[in-house]
Amino acid sequence: MYLARKQKKGFDLSNISFLPDSALMPLRRDGLDPVADLGQRRVEQPISKLELPFGMNGWLVTGYDEAKAVLGKVDGFSSDFANLVGAGVTAEQNPGGLGFSDPPAHTRLRKLLTPEFTMRRLSRLTPRIDDIVTEQLDSMEKSDEPVDLWQAFALPIPSLTICELLGVPYEDREEFQRLSTARFDLFGGAEASLGAISESLTYLLDRVKKEREDPGDGLLGMLVREHGDEIDDRELAGLADGLLTGGLETTASMLALGALVLLRDPGAFKRVHDDEDAVHRFVEESLRYLTVVQVAFPRFAKEDMEIAGVSISRGDIVMCSLSGANRDETLGTGMETFDPARRPSSHLAFGYGIHRCIGAELARMELRAAYPALVRRFPAIRLAVAPEELSFRKVSIVYGVESLPVRLK
Repeated sequence: MYLARKQKKGFDLSNISFLPDSALMPLRRDGLDPVADLGQRRVEQPISKLELPFGMNGWLVTGYDEAKAVLGKVDGFSSDFANLVGAGVTAEQNPGGLGFSDPPAHTRLRKLLTPEFTMRRLSRLTPRIDDIVTEQLDSMEKSDEPVDLWQAFALPIPSLTICELLGVPYEDREEFQRLSTARFDLFGGAEASLGAISESLTYLLDRVKKEREDPGDGLLGMLVREHGDEIDDRELAGLADGLLTGGLETTASMLALGALVLLRDPGAFKRVHDDEDAVHRFVEESLRYLTVVQVAFPRFAKEDMEIAGVSISRGDIVMCSLSGANRDETLGTGMETFDPARRPSSHLAFGYGIHRCIGAELARMELRAAYPALVRRFPAIRLAVAPEELSFRKVSIVYGVESLPVRLK
């Protein structure tokens, strides 16, 4: 409990409605771009002090090499959610899963999941993903205009896909979408985010119990059949929660914002429409440029250390800005601009190290299927409102647009 040690008198994290504005800076954007202050920090000081409440000592990492150094340092940092217990956060609010655990627990859990996320295993979902995309496009074509691309396209594709993968009833998708959005949106305060986690885990624990009784064909059923004695209900619910929310909200935001890039960039639109080989480059450049997961899960220093000449003390909190690191000129020239023809780089959109997103290839499959299908079905698609009328999330770990009204014909 690093935070409890740092703040001996204790504090109630659940009552924090807003962090200091300077601490929220990495979560703010100007349209699709990180705010200018983030890039300025990267140039001047790629690891800089981050103002946090209650005397906590924090660091913001905005440089590419520096972010990789932090994210790849397994022994020196902890990602365990238990670091927050005692800081107004209860053990019951711990989402568990891969994102908030350390080795050896993380190693054991990831080993159970990794075989299911190889390209060979995931390829079985390709026909279903294609069907899901086609079904959404068919529904859009029958709808009255304007169509909200967020609700009609971006949300249902990953919802259906992840429910298909896990074996979770699709009729529950609206509740998952609500809980997923709430946990990443810090504008409503930490209490709302923690509450969304608790609600999700309550539902998933019930699903796990049903899978124990009658294992289905999805990932949950597979884990019960093949590893039931190696994993308890709470761990299984945590894994499902991480996959469900991580694979839903992030991919949905990418689908919507990537579609917006296509709508405002005729050159990119034409490339994706005409050239199958160009789709891969567009997807990778969109992942880098948009970086919808703006910051990695916080790291807690387990020891005194030095990274890139900066002294970090045991107990310090380190936040890596993925959106900042992915605009670093270390990756190449012109990283602040979008170039659909750019050769794919080793971006950090899916993180790095042992906590790199296990569902990265599944997300890529969805994006590669959805973007070309959209522009080929609706070659005349365009925004139904002026670009400045679009509303984006103000302070969210996962950046996105609130709605995306378009005209199809």
